[in-house]
Amino acid sequence: MTHADHTYLNLLQYILDNGTDKSDRTGTGTRSVFGYQMRFNLQEGFPLLTTKRVPFKLVASELLWFIKGDTNIRYLLQNNNHIWDEWAFKKWVESEEYGGPDMSDFGRRSLIDEAFNVQYQKELSTFCERVLQDDEFASKYGDLGNVYGKQWRNWTTSEGESIDQLQDAIDLIKHNPDSRRIIVNAWNPEDVIDAGGKGSKAALPPCHAMFQFYVAEGKLSCMLTQRSADTFLGVPFNIASYALLTHLIAHECGLEVGEFVHSMADTHIYSNHLEQVKEQLAREPKQLPTLKLNLEKQSIFDFEMEDISLEGYHPHPSIKAPIAV
Repeated sequence: MTHADHTYLNLLQYILDNGTDKSDRTGTGTRSVFGYQMRFNLQEGFPLLTTKRVPFKLVASELLWFIKGDTNIRYLLQNNNHIWDEWAFKKWVESEEYGGPDMSDFGRRSLIDEAFNVQYQKELSTFCERVLQDDEFASKYGDLGNVYGKQWRNWTTSEGESIDQLQDAIDLIKHNPDSRRIIVNAWNPEDVIDAGGKGSKAALPPCHAMFQFYVAEGKLSCMLTQRSADTFLGVPFNIASYALLTHLIAHECGLEVGEFVHSMADTHIYSNHLEQVKEQLAREPKQLPTLKLNLEKQSIFDFEMEDISLEGYHPHPSIKAPIAV
């Protein structure tokens, strides 16, 4: 039995030992390797890391947001989830309607300028409250475009037809479980490439680009292919999110859970996360928690936050680190 934390910590150490220092889109800089795979046996406990606290309610509410096909941060804000705030806020402060103080390069500036950070936090808080209270404003500036929920549940073809990839995947698991085409794809070149200067149709091109299911011996496994992996902040969320998705779909399809396989391309640690990584590497893993689902709910599309919980999660304290926008 390999503890989920050990699998993840081995990745952190591998990047520190073998990574190449590179520049990146955010201007922060990374230490990066190309191509790495982790495997988690979901029978051995729910893989929510214990060497630092990972906020499971944020993981669950984000996943339910994807499952609902939603792309507006209002649902997340209603569940006190702020992990996508900066992407919507960027859209607002770069718009012609914004008339507040200069918020250019707010991600970097907020880390190095205390006075600016106070102003930034005030503007961000005001923005989030307006998304919650103002329907028209939320519709215009709370929506992130064609991000995960749109691609999973409402992929639009060139003929204008809609494809519900997630429902189709569930149907295949139920009726043709040996299929090698049980795939949900989030990477749509038409939406993520700035064609002719028109701009991307998604606030952030999908990092977790596609996932595929595999059924064997009455167990459902899932493999995620990720083009870009923020190893310290993002990957712990990704592991827990796709493990939860696998549990939910296995429940609906009457299967046990198998493995979650995580394949990453550009696998990196941001340069301003290196000290946090070293702190986490010095910690000893604890016992993994147990996932509890409301078994009265049959379809994954019926699940709400109150239907999902954990038992026995007693991790080390959280380790704060800045997000690169």
